[in-house]
Amino acid sequence: MDRRLSELDTAWSRLDTAGAAAKDRRIEALFDAEPDRLARLGVSAAGLDLDLSKQPWSLADLDAALDLARAADVEGRRAALFAGEIVNASEGRPALHMALRAPRGADFRAAGQPVSGEVDATRARMKAFAEQVRSGPTRAIVHIGIGGSDLGPRLIWEALKPLDPRIELRFAANVDPNELAQALTGLDPATTLVVVVSKTFTTLETLTNAEAARGWLRAALGDAADGHLVAVSAAPDKARAFGVPADQVFAFWDWVGGRYSLWSAVGLSCAVALGYEVFERLLAGAAAMDAHFAKAPLEANAPVLLALAHVFNRNGLDRPVRAVVPYAQRLRLFPAFLQQLETESNGKRVTADSRPAPHATAAAVFGDAGTNGQHAFFQLLHQGTEVIPVDILAVRQPTDGDPEGQKKLLANAIAQAEALMAGRSESDVRAELQAKGLKPAEIDALAPQRTFPGDRPTAFLLIERLTPEALGALIALYEHKVFVEGVLWGINSFDQWGVELGKTLAARVLGELEGGPAGRHDPSTAALIAKLR
Repeated sequence: MDRRLSELDTAWSRLDTAGAAAKDRRIEALFDAEPDRLARLGVSAAGLDLDLSKQPWSLADLDAALDLARAADVEGRRAALFAGEIVNASEGRPALHMALRAPRGADFRAAGQPVSGEVDATRARMKAFAEQVRSGPTRAIVHIGIGGSDLGPRLIWEALKPLDPRIELRFAANVDPNELAQALTGLDPATTLVVVVSKTFTTLETLTNAEAARGWLRAALGDAADGHLVAVSAAPDKARAFGVPADQVFAFWDWVGGRYSLWSAVGLSCAVALGYEVFERLLAGAAAMDAHFAKAPLEANAPVLLALAHVFNRNGLDRPVRAVVPYAQRLRLFPAFLQQLETESNGKRVTADSRPAPHATAAAVFGDAGTNGQHAFFQLLHQGTEVIPVDILAVRQPTDGDPEGQKKLLANAIAQAEALMAGRSESDVRAELQAKGLKPAEIDALAPQRTFPGDRPTAFLLIERLTPEALGALIALYEHKVFVEGVLWGINSFDQWGVELGKTLAARVLGELEGGPAGRHDPSTAALIAKLR
């Protein structure tokens, strides 16, 4: 057996052993046993403070996890990523989203070819276009895209938009015609810009909405309608063929994965609606996290440690679900953004060399803004039969609104992390009920229901203020976390073949719904098509 594979197998076995031991102790007990626990399991990077001390690993387990990272060659794969080597082997591409947010004059290369000059030129075009639009009559932008062409920009806008924006930004992703209808309702075509974002410019949902929006513009503006169309695509010729003026087509590159593309011209709508300076600050925050990830040693590297904590739960303790709860209404879309980033990247059952994955891969991700989630799924988190690790995000200073309300929000974030870990013993519950004068029979009936098992882990991420820089750093933190997990699992985090089959079959079914010849289907599918025809 190859020596590296032997070392990797040994490291995985050690992690499994650590996970088995973790089942027999409580997280709280580790604080007494490990005086330097907070120092070892806390890290600050690019303005973010990450606390992993409420995770189920001991410091010895952390060392085992770090040994796994070394055995999997996280450092070498990290170097290959930043060097622009082909890390997306199934498509023969680098994954160089870091080049999109690097400072001007950087020297990134994709598969040996310099790309930073093109990036700088595109950003200059974006800046000029944003300034031109903001100085003109435009009052609304409708951003049409789906998946990575929608979720990132939508998150940025929701997180950073002013209370009274000068230019309103709306989104349409779903092919359900209701979403586009809502996006266009109340807008004046003469003061509206439609930005169509599609890497291939062939995506069914995006082109369907783009054609409908173009029809809406032409019905009101006639020949002048195409001047209100903007396109962002890695296939600019197709965008021009669609009718978008050449000087309003913005390109990006095939070495940019869709879910990593918000830093490119895919973020043009936000750059215009927020102002280009805000967009540049977002890029700067992500670049700061890139620098940390590239240079910090593994034991003090925020994306690496977060990835190892998640892998310890996923693989060491067999926990297939994770919750993400941002205690910031402006970040309410962050769990949905992570659903795509994490599960499309690492929801793989085959390794990068086409073998069955020997370890469980991506956890399912769900969540909502706190404190809303406390009145929904937190019952499951506290007293459900499964242990679901939670990432809690909190912001120290409010962006706007009442500072007193912010204190209450922070109190909830901190208290929930403590409650999930500490729980509440049945003996404590019984003592409280007895003090209230309840009869023994009533106590026997109620105590089990009011007991909280605790020992439920959280990762706590504190942000000083939700600035563009902080948002950029936050997103980049999780991007790099996902990459590290992919390295540990031996999978390709940058392809997404799993989205293709359903799209192919949908095109076939659509032809049948429109009157084409019937195809071969299972009886259930055939019956549904017949009913809808």
